[in-house]
Amino acid sequence: MEIRHLTQRELAERWRISEATLERWRGEGLGPQYLKLHGRVLYRLVDVEAYEAECLRYSTTESAKRTYCLVKDLAGQ
Repeated sequence: MEIRHLTQRELAERWRISEATLERWRGEGLGPQYLKLHGRVLYRLVDVEAYEAECLRYSTTESAKRTYCLVKDLAGQ
């Protein structure tokens, strides 16, 4: 089974955020896990989808399962 990867640009487009935001999040230890291979940042699709699943909420009063679940917060802007 082949593992699908997303580039920083592809993930930024998926979440409609800037690449700079992803770079900042990595520096702060936020967002999904990532790989750095030969200086290139890649995100495994399975990790991205798991992070998105952790960010799901049923109401605005329910806190995210993750302390910093930024994707869902951005969607509410």
